[in-house]
Amino acid sequence: GRERTGRAAPGTPSGRRTAGADGTRRNGAHRKGAEGAGVGRKSTGKKAGAARTAEQTGVTTVVAKKTPGTAATADTSAVPKARLAAAAEPGDLAVRPGEDPWTAEEVDEARAELQSETERLRTEITSSEESLAGLMRDSGDGAGDDDADTGTKNITREHEMALAANAREMLLQTERALDRLDAGTYGLCENCGDPIGKARMQAFPRATLCVECKQKQERRY
Repeated sequence: GRERTGRAAPGTPSGRRTAGADGTRRNGAHRKGAEGAGVGRKSTGKKAGAARTAEQTGVTTVVAKKTPGTAATADTSAVPKARLAAAAEPGDLAVRPGEDPWTAEEVDEARAELQSETERLRTEITSSEESLAGLMRDSGDGAGDDDADTGTKNITREHEMALAANAREMLLQTERALDRLDAGTYGLCENCGDPIGKARMQAFPRATLCVECKQKQERRY
């Protein structure tokens, strides 16, 4: 009788608790394994996302790259880089062999002449535009004009248009010369990059070509 009281028979609550504890441990291990797998999947997903982001970033970087020459300006694109570096300072202007260097007074004189020419050309363009506007009004009101009057008005209008176009071109060249003077490339040929020559620049402050390149250009036309 004491032996039966001291032993727990199979199927008793004590046995069920033992089995329940084992099951709880197994379930906990299973959940931990599942959580570990989930973490692994998340980590893998993050890595894949990072890879996709890197790929996208790489594509964007490649597309954003500038092609060679895009940073070059129109005024200095034809001047070799070595010569641009040599004339980096505005006061250090190019001269031909045997010519004296530009002095500060000569540079100031060239700048003042170009600025004065700019103002003159702007005034001339404004005057030409006003004349053209008047000629256009006259052509509209001249219904009773004879052929000679109509022809004269047409010739005058075409002449004013040619003058205005020439003044605009000269103004553009003058403004470009001022830009080159500020950049230190004033006096360099835009075609070959050689010095135009101090004497030529003083005679023609808007010159952009050396004598040789100018002659070649005139022969082509």
